[in-house]
Amino acid sequence: MSESNPAAALERPLALVTGATRGIGRAIAEDLGRTHHVLVGGTSAERVSEVVAALPSSGPFVADLTDAEAVAAALEETGLERLDVLVHSAGVAGSGEVGTASLELWRHMFEVNVFAVAELTRQTLQALRTARGQVIAINSGSGYTSRAGGGIYSGSKFALRALTDALRDEERGTVRVTSIHPGRVDTDMQRELQSQMGNRDYDGSIYIAPQSVADTVRLAVDMPEASMVEDLSIRPVHR
Repeated sequence: MSESNPAAALERPLALVTGATRGIGRAIAEDLGRTHHVLVGGTSAERVSEVVAALPSSGPFVADLTDAEAVAAALEETGLERLDVLVHSAGVAGSGEVGTASLELWRHMFEVNVFAVAELTRQTLQALRTARGQVIAINSGSGYTSRAGGGIYSGSKFALRALTDALRDEERGTVRVTSIHPGRVDTDMQRELQSQMGNRDYDGSIYIAPQSVADTVRLAVDMPEASMVEDLSIRPVHR
């Protein structure tokens, strides 16, 4: 296993965080890094290395999550036999009306937000069972409701909620499963979305801070083994 601090890694629980090079994923990786050895997930080796270097005990997990063979190779490289926490934070967002959105867009959204989550979970499930660990999926408020133009993204997040609900029942008593549903979060992705919607007066202070989402992950991680946060919704105070 690649590690920035091998001695510390032997003493710490192990967490794998996807999408850990920016935004919510990075905030989660940094917060878990206080207590865990963190495998930093990302597609850019350079960005992953930057985060690894900033954490007290960490290693890289570089893979395109839509490529099952690449995921398997990255897992093999880590040599992990047990996994205490798997955080699915990687994802894509976008909008489009049902009447005009391309099939390619639909497929890409579901490939990243649903199928990649299912496959990484499948490939790590035995390690999670061994550790009696937990899976935490960063979903969205759009995993509960959908509006005009949001069918593609919301559809993928509804499907992700169905996946985690099923996994929770299938692994109940062995692996804990948490679904976290943030509203709008002050990230680069949010800025891009607001720009696409014509918002030229972006004010990140009215949105949720990435650290606030990381705090909800910490809440789930720190629950006693006999307890589980199943679903948690976090929203901005401002509309």
